[in-house]
Amino acid sequence: MRKLGKWHGKIKWTGRRLFWLLGFALLGAVVSPRAFASPQIPGAAPGRPIALVGGTIHKVGGPAITGGTLVFEKGRVTAVGRRVKVPAKAKRIELRGRHVYPGLINAYGQLGLVEISAVRATVDYRETGRLNPNVKAEVAFNPDSELIPVTRSGGVLVALSAPTGGIISGTSALMQLDGWSWEEMTVKAPVGMHVRWPRMPAPLAWPAKPPGGSGDPLEPLERCLADARAYQKAREAAADEHPVDLRWEALLPVLAGQLPLIVAADRVGQIQTAVAFAQCHGVKLILLGGYDAPLCADLQRREVPVIVRSTHRLPLRRDDLYDAAYTLPQRLRAAGVPFCIASRNTYNARNLAFEAAMAAAYGLPRQEALKAITLYPARILGSPTARGAWRRARTPRCL
Repeated sequence: MRKLGKWHGKIKWTGRRLFWLLGFALLGAVVSPRAFASPQIPGAAPGRPIALVGGTIHKVGGPAITGGTLVFEKGRVTAVGRRVKVPAKAKRIELRGRHVYPGLINAYGQLGLVEISAVRATVDYRETGRLNPNVKAEVAFNPDSELIPVTRSGGVLVALSAPTGGIISGTSALMQLDGWSWEEMTVKAPVGMHVRWPRMPAPLAWPAKPPGGSGDPLEPLERCLADARAYQKAREAAADEHPVDLRWEALLPVLAGQLPLIVAADRVGQIQTAVAFAQCHGVKLILLGGYDAPLCADLQRREVPVIVRSTHRLPLRRDDLYDAAYTLPQRLRAAGVPFCIASRNTYNARNLAFEAAMAAAYGLPRQEALKAITLYPARILGSPTARGAWRRARTPRCL
């Protein structure tokens, strides 16, 4: 007890110090996420016209304008050119020696649907089940995602957010990366119905079904469309007797040819069967991936566009050339197949410009590489406002 009394004061003082240290540590833990988080406040609309003067304006749809002027007011481009009269009340921003580009468009990813892949609560791009045509990406989009400002830092101002998983994953949405809510950030929805195309089995020497299967990997998809058509006829005949089914309702625009199927397919067998399937059912088709697309002549004849899912990838097969992925955009261009370039990595979508630069380094003309991440994705995805080129009365997304 005598020894304990000797150290009693020091123990008391140490405990008090520990209390204060824990208090400050707890305060820091509460404050630091707010202090170091990326700014998420959307930009306020300017109260007067803004003129970008003296820079090189890349119109994408035409030749670049050296020493040009771009004027926008109330969210719309009002003038663009070399001899443009700047309004007296406009805010002038001198850009001599600098370049002005339209905002980049990433044509595929899960931006806003996932934050940390290892934390299940932040993963919202995959639903249970194999057939989920009723899934809508825009309603699950997280406008406060920390990945959004990171992506914007690379010049990507519009991105396609798409679900994955199963055979029919659901519909994607084109989102602008600035806004308070998913409703405000939605540019177009739905954009397309996403389908993960099955691997086609190798032809059998003997006309027999493979063991343990029906022999047709497309049977679930065929049955799904048949059920949707039957549902449509039943509703048209007696709507009161047949309740609304959201799964089949989501497929009706696809059957009507209003909403394209965005099919993830890389190999020749997958691409050929996807094109034949779309022709048989009278639906629109967009290929996602398209590694072997230059080998399929039907794509150019049927005007099937391809979303090249990254040039930063390894060859698909061991005997492919090392630069097969790098030269894919140029080979598609040479074959007359419409295409655009997307980043396959949601966390590194900011590197979209480097994906196009890789294609430019391996044969794709630089102007075409720029169009592949601005003008062409806007055309393929049918964007009403994100056209990817400077024109009057268009939204001035620029970088």
